Amino acid sequence: MEVEHRFSEYKFCPRCGNHLGVRVLKRGDPERLVCESCGFIFYLGPKLVAGAIFELDGGILLVQRDIEPGYGKWTFPGGFVERGEKAEAAAEREVLEETGLEIEVKEIVGLYTYEGQIPAIAVFAARAVRGEPVPLDETMDVRSFPRDGLPWNQMAFPSTEQALKDYLRKA
Repeated sequence: MEVEHRFSEYKFCPRCGNHLGVRVLKRGDPERLVCESCGFIFYLGPKLVAGAIFELDGGILLVQRDIEPGYGKWTFPGGFVERGEKAEAAAEREVLEETGLEIEVKEIVGLYTYEGQIPAIAVFAARAVRGEPVPLDETMDVRSFPRDGLPWNQMAFPSTEQALKDYLRKA
């Protein structure tokens, strides 16, 4: 990824408001944003996304996205982990917010990262505890698909397909 593009959206220090410059702090490390005035180092780390795969009514529950990226495509429920929140709790919260279902997270299915992509995606296997599936926040449809009838050609993200394949392989 081109350095100039990676840093182009950040111009000012979040601590003192002065200009950020790009510098190598330690030989072998990538360039970092550093405040030219106070020396604050602005580390650009990944954002963590948590999602859950679980079965309901004889199939794997997927949501159809009502937002970009992936508008109109299918994925498992999930979203960004808030600062200080456990990934498992975030997966449970996101499922409730998107489908109206309460779940209990079990084990991790996998952690998915991709070159040039900001989010790291933690996907958990879960079980439905209570509720009725209904499309809510950021979701246009909620549906259970049979294991042999998943909409593979309509998946929202590479991580969706990869995590579902891992889940099916482990189950």
